[in-house]
Amino acid sequence: MTEQRFRDPTGKRLVRGLYRVGLDLQARANIAAVRRDGVPRVYYGGARAGDRGGPLVKVAKLAQAFPEQRWGYNLLYALSNAPYLSAATLARIKGRGVAVVANQNGVFFPAWYGGDCAAENQWMSAAHDLADHVFYQSEFCRRSAEQFLGRRTGPSEVLHNAVDCRRFVPAGDRDRRDGEFIFLVAGKIGAHQSYRVTVPIEALAFVRRQGLVARLRIAGSLEPTARAEAMAVAARNGVGSAVAFDGPYAQTTAPTVFSSADAFVTVTHNDSCPSAVIEAMASGLPVVYAKSGGVPELVGDAGVAVKTGESWIRPMIPSVHAVADAMQRVAAQRDTLGAVARARAVERFDLPLWIERHRRVFESLIGGNRG
Repeated sequence: MTEQRFRDPTGKRLVRGLYRVGLDLQARANIAAVRRDGVPRVYYGGARAGDRGGPLVKVAKLAQAFPEQRWGYNLLYALSNAPYLSAATLARIKGRGVAVVANQNGVFFPAWYGGDCAAENQWMSAAHDLADHVFYQSEFCRRSAEQFLGRRTGPSEVLHNAVDCRRFVPAGDRDRRDGEFIFLVAGKIGAHQSYRVTVPIEALAFVRRQGLVARLRIAGSLEPTARAEAMAVAARNGVGSAVAFDGPYAQTTAPTVFSSADAFVTVTHNDSCPSAVIEAMASGLPVVYAKSGGVPELVGDAGVAVKTGESWIRPMIPSVHAVADAMQRVAAQRDTLGAVARARAVERFDLPLWIERHRRVFESLIGGNRG
């Protein structure tokens, strides 16, 4: 199992730096005519919309309700995943009467990032400090921000991520798989997090030896090193034919990815608020999860937790036997837990609720009530 931790390649940092300089100049120029008509005119601070990756999808969801305005905007929505604007530019924007809302996800800490955590967190801290309102994606995000960015005194709240529960729905017929129970792992997995696939693969081998007829599907983008390690672990444990690597997927095909499985497995340490977990729950999948980060807030009693503990210094990886036991329990209670998962997703994480909460905060801020 690799001990390597993620580092930004030098070339990527250079490109990002140039992008930030250009955005700073553009953002300053475009506040020349702030529109004060009571309608939220949102600028996303250089964060782009798309159908692959958390920040891209988040902006795409928001932009459907609040199309981006790069000229004359009266509200800046700053994502911690895309901290492109400098502190000086943020202050200038706010000084011109533009409301600032920050969406705070995870932070940089040594357990997963091998670079300069303090430098990376400094970019996030500017929006976190200056914002008129902060949406933390989980209570864990709030705690980690207080730990690494500092406490703030202004208004804030926890607003978990959301999915469209009309698109992500339970499959109607689960008898089509010839009795096989399908576990799913999904997401973007780098070499430094290969345990996210190797541990479930080893656990799959264990439950199959115990008599559970099961397979594992791995959907998403795996770095070549992580994929090679996963394939080697599968072969070594004799489950190569029971593990499928489906490759990357987009939001347009995501509902099919989730509805074709029976349960979701995530052993990521200190995950902030993964949308994949909510997509799984909306699809009626119970969740096997590492009890750390923000995931316990999402799943509640809609799955089985594996105790790991939390650490800012090193990843806390659950044991294979503990994950295998959780997989067995989820398989035995699949229908009951799946119904709980679906109901919880609809009640707490449906997209219209998330959009409406944004609307109320936006209208309050541009109306002059900044709490």
